[in-house]
Amino acid sequence: MRVVPAVAPIALALSLLSVGPAPAAEKPNVHIVATGGTIAGAQADVEQHGYTAGTFTVDSLIQAVPELKDIAAVTGEQLVNIPSQDMNDDVWLKLAKRLNELLADPKVDGIVVTHGTDTLEETSYFTQLTVAGDKPVVFTGSMRPATAISADGPMNLYNSVAVAGNPAARGYGSLVVLNDEIHAARDVYKTHTTSVDTFRSPEHGLVGRVDTGHPTLFGPPPPRGATYDVGALTALPQVEIIYAHSNMGRTLIDAAIAAGAKGLIVAGVGNGNMTKVAIDTLAEVAKTGVVVVRSTKLAEGTVVRNAEVDDDKLGFVVSDDFKPGKARALLQLALTRTSDPVEIQKIFDSH
Repeated sequence: MRVVPAVAPIALALSLLSVGPAPAAEKPNVHIVATGGTIAGAQADVEQHGYTAGTFTVDSLIQAVPELKDIAAVTGEQLVNIPSQDMNDDVWLKLAKRLNELLADPKVDGIVVTHGTDTLEETSYFTQLTVAGDKPVVFTGSMRPATAISADGPMNLYNSVAVAGNPAARGYGSLVVLNDEIHAARDVYKTHTTSVDTFRSPEHGLVGRVDTGHPTLFGPPPPRGATYDVGALTALPQVEIIYAHSNMGRTLIDAAIAAGAKGLIVAGVGNGNMTKVAIDTLAEVAKTGVVVVRSTKLAEGTVVRNAEVDDDKLGFVVSDDFKPGKARALLQLALTRTSDPVEIQKIFDSH
């Protein structure tokens, strides 16, 4: 192993464990789609926490990890270059359409998407729902910018390319690879503001690990729900998330409806619960055709239908183990097909 500390801005300061180059004919073709984020970020001062996300381009990221050429034939493109807190529906649709185009190309064996960590769990799950086929789509990012003394981006990118090019990763749908771990996009959540081991899958656990470019996937791919064809879509239905709390009133619910929301995700307390005022208001809203989904603001656990709230009577949907961000992505797509809460509950149950 050869580790050479340095602080050169885009050199990223790390030399990865070198693996022997495979014969050219055996190397998979892996395409990197870059969207920005911390992995492409730069600091003005390595001793400060502040940095600017989306500073470097995909070409810079590839050049900064020369060992990539030993494990894959790597190409790349810059879809957007934004911090992931600015991720939006337009970019989601653009990304899904582009991924489907790339995966239809027989020359592409797998794809890596570089992305900021703040909304990576939502974007990766959106692609799980909208990208067809069994070729791997691997999301990665970093918790430290490219210019940090101990940047985690280079190893995350290296490992992600290794997973994307590995035939064993086929059929898993969208995956998330960071910190030597492989997560299913459906199950993974960011759980810590700054730690490099922030991504966890609290309900279902990891689907694999990767050790310096050598992935191990645990068992066969899990069942995957139906995907949505977004090829003709130019926009997604408006869905808002409302956070439940003590003394919750109807102000934010009314504001969301007035702003045009077609669906509401409630990040409820406990088992997706909320005040009587909020429940009564949401029951009124549901009668107008707006879909109401009860989720939870808690990190773990499933929202149980008809447990403390009479969902059947009130016309609500429950999110099962989907936390608010993923529930929102699924509801947006479900609303492109139906606004019937009974049918939408079936969609949630099958994904």
